Amino acid sequence: MADKYSVEAAELLSNEALRLPISEAVPIYEQLLATFPTAAKYWKQYVEAHMAVNNDDATKHLFSRCLLNCLQVPLWRCYIRFIRKVNDKKGTEGQEETRKAFDFMLSHVGADIASGPVWMEYIAFIKSSPAQTTQEESQRMTAVRKAYQRAIITPTHHVEQLWRDYENFENSVSRALAKGLLSEYQPKYNSARAVYRERKKYVDEIDWNMLAVPPSGSYKEELQWMAWKRFLAFEKENPQRIDSASSNKRIAFTYEQCLMYLYHYPDIWYDYATWHAKSGSIDAAIKVFSRAVKALPDSEMLRYAYAELEESRGAIQPAKKVYESLLGDGVNATSLSHIQFIRFLRRTEGVEAARKYFLDARKSPNCTYHVYVAYAMTSFCLDKDAKIAHNVFEAGLKRFMHEPGYILEYADFLSRLNDDRNIRALFERALSSLPPEESIEVWKRFTQFEQTYGDLASMLKVEQRRKEAISRTGEEGSSALESSLHDVVARYSFMDLWPCSSKELDHLARQEWLLKNINKKVDKSALANGGGFADKVSSGLATSLNTTAKVIYPDTSRMVVYDPRQKSGPAPGLPGMSSTLPASTFSLATGGTDTPNEILKAAPPALLAFIASLPAVEGPLPDVDFVLSVCLQSKIPTSQTGKSGGTSIRVHAGPASTTSDISGSSKTHLNHKPMRDKPGKRKDRDRQDEDDTATVQSNPLPRDAFKIRQLRKARVTGSQTGSASYGSAFSGELSGSTG
Repeated sequence: MADKYSVEAAELLSNEALRLPISEAVPIYEQLLATFPTAAKYWKQYVEAHMAVNNDDATKHLFSRCLLNCLQVPLWRCYIRFIRKVNDKKGTEGQEETRKAFDFMLSHVGADIASGPVWMEYIAFIKSSPAQTTQEESQRMTAVRKAYQRAIITPTHHVEQLWRDYENFENSVSRALAKGLLSEYQPKYNSARAVYRERKKYVDEIDWNMLAVPPSGSYKEELQWMAWKRFLAFEKENPQRIDSASSNKRIAFTYEQCLMYLYHYPDIWYDYATWHAKSGSIDAAIKVFSRAVKALPDSEMLRYAYAELEESRGAIQPAKKVYESLLGDGVNATSLSHIQFIRFLRRTEGVEAARKYFLDARKSPNCTYHVYVAYAMTSFCLDKDAKIAHNVFEAGLKRFMHEPGYILEYADFLSRLNDDRNIRALFERALSSLPPEESIEVWKRFTQFEQTYGDLASMLKVEQRRKEAISRTGEEGSSALESSLHDVVARYSFMDLWPCSSKELDHLARQEWLLKNINKKVDKSALANGGGFADKVSSGLATSLNTTAKVIYPDTSRMVVYDPRQKSGPAPGLPGMSSTLPASTFSLATGGTDTPNEILKAAPPALLAFIASLPAVEGPLPDVDFVLSVCLQSKIPTSQTGKSGGTSIRVHAGPASTTSDISGSSKTHLNHKPMRDKPGKRKDRDRQDEDDTATVQSNPLPRDAFKIRQLRKARVTGSQTGSASYGSAFSGELSGSTG
């Protein structure tokens, strides 16, 4: 398989194995099951292939490998068929073995919602067992009754059928005894039936044919994860109000089934183990964690959780083994595993054991500065030994002088010691070796240090040096050296206290942006809208003061918001066309693929004349009355030659629809054929036309009631005149009827 967890490839291999003899199919099955160890359908197919050739030893071995990890009813029914076939000819001894197999099966999958046929098969098996004496007959009836009573309180698909069978059974044995037993178990059965109906809602959301693959974030996988979470929460509520032991058994069964499909989800393993621990079964939780780290060997989270549980119960050596499994041979161990093991050793074995391991860990090729920082701070904070911590930081400085993060951690440590002399020496040593693009954060911390510990002269000196260093990394070298009021704000602010208002900060950020773009050609709309700077008070300051070389910021000079005041020039070949319609309108209507010229070339002459008559818009909110008055007085040419209702109506239907198209308010096409309206719908048609006119500039109609009445009055007056210009501008039908 090219992709190890490809479901399609797995199905192809499975189908191929079906066509091959078992001797040739074994490698395919082993490959499949090594990848999908909880795929019950592949185990069942593998087992049945061995059963078909009567290979009993191989079949037993396969069942021992898969049964306890695949709690699926079809696979277990295959198991019971095999047991019955093997023990069929062994007489009484075989009957006993089969009965034990049934009990074993029901103890594991008897709580499954699909286990109804299993209960029925079990009851039928007990009924068919021979009884030579009256005592044996009585024992058989008692066994059948107990089996029925266990089955009818289990919420399965066949719970109603099992109840009817139980009623018939009790009435066939003794009607007098049946009445008392049935009245006793009726409430329990009713509860099981009610829980079954609720349980079925959760079960129906689960895909029982899903293969266990690592999470990829697909929508289907997330749906299944949520479905299992809801099902588990439902079972934990104990809706049937059964005893805690039975309820816990049912919850554990649901977790086991869930892991068949969410085998690669560490959160499910963790939830299962912690649920056991909270229920008081620490040993069961340990077993789950042990299985989890085998199932997901690359999950460090599960190993830390496993070690934590072992340590919490006082099992130090098992916890140490878990940590050692994280470290491996030490060559490929991560810095985090070194750090956590040092802390574990200090907690459990003392300071000397932690120190000894640190001396070994620092020789690891993958050891980073984090190990030095962690051990130094452990010595300082826990062991109260500042001298050892200082020595560790100095030893690490020889290896990690090029790491800004290490320099800052060392500076923090010295700040705790109030050692301002060594802090200045550290900053000077680090800044002399760090390249300018990597020293920005160190300069920032140095400046903050001087603001706290230094005098005014040293503060200004360091700030000027910082500007000189940063100017060598950016494009605005000269502008970075200029002093600004931002520097004063930075020097005299503290935590979330600022020496100015938020409005003043926003103004400073605006001016800084303008200064950076003073020599660039910036669109006037960008200036009018602030150019995309200064989100809020602190963010505007943080953007200008805390800039790092690794952060990529957007090019704010290109963030131009659409401004209706922009006017495009007249289209070539259309001298009479006004320049009032912005190019962004065309790109918005066509998805940004066509140019205005291409659209105008394809437009009918009446539409071009209509667009040319549109007034110039001098703001984002045009006067709708003025726009409509210009449109009503426009002389729109018409090529109407035929009679009313002729085929030429199709030609003049364009302006109404295309006007809406260009404005983005309709999805009709340029050359569609409008249907002739009935006389009774003429007013609705006029109202629709009125809406279309108002959307030429994509603006809402006025809310003022007086303006609306005036528009309607003008609309009625225009329709009564029957002018060709009005009809051709807004309604193809009206144009055709007045020609």
